[in-house]
Amino acid sequence: MPAWLRFGVFAASLLPLARLFWLGTHDGLGANPLEFVTRSTGTWALVFLCLTLAITPLRRLTGQPQWLKLRRLLGLYCFFYAVLHFSIWFWLDHDFDAAEMLSDVVKRPFITAGFTAFVLLVPLAATSNRAMMRRLGMNWVRLHRLVYLIAVAAILHYCWHKAGKNDFATVSIYAAVVAALLGVRLWWAGRRALDRIARKPVEADSN
Repeated sequence: MPAWLRFGVFAASLLPLARLFWLGTHDGLGANPLEFVTRSTGTWALVFLCLTLAITPLRRLTGQPQWLKLRRLLGLYCFFYAVLHFSIWFWLDHDFDAAEMLSDVVKRPFITAGFTAFVLLVPLAATSNRAMMRRLGMNWVRLHRLVYLIAVAAILHYCWHKAGKNDFATVSIYAAVVAALLGVRLWWAGRRALDRIARKPVEADSN
C-alpha cells in the first residue's frame, strides 16, 4: 500500500477532532457544548470501529491483502476517540470521582454497555503492535476477537442512550452496519465448518 495513502487516512482521521476545535473557537458547539462534544467523540469512535471491522470483508472481496495495513491505524483511531469520549464523561460529568463513576456504571445500563466496550478496547490497543502479535501468537487472534463483543456493547450503549428520547433513526443505521459486518463473518465461519465436515468422509475413505 502506498505510503501516501496511509498518510492520507491518518490525516483524514484527525478531521473530526479538527472540526471540534474549529467549532469550539467559532461558537459552533450549540447550546450544550459538553453534550455536543461527548456525542461527537462517541459517534466517531463507533465510525472507526465499523471501519476497522470492514477491513477484513474488504480484503476478501477485493483479494487485496494490503487493506490489512490500515486495520491497526483505524483501530487505534477508534480507541483514540473512545478515550476522548470516556475522558469527557469521567472528567466533566464526574470530576474524576471513581466511586461516582462506578455508581453510574452500575445504575445506568447504557453507561454499563459503553464502559464495557471501552474497557475491552484497552487490551486490544495495548497489544496492537507487531511485537505483541509475535509474543502472543494465536492468543493474539483470540484476544482481538473481543472486537465483536465491543461492537455489540457499543451498539447497545448507543441504542439505550437514544431509548430515552425514542430516537432510533441514526442508531438503526449503525446497528445494521455492525450486524452486516458480524453476519458476514458468521457466514464465512459456517462455510468453513461445513467444508471441514464435508472433507472428513473423504479423508476417512482415503485412509
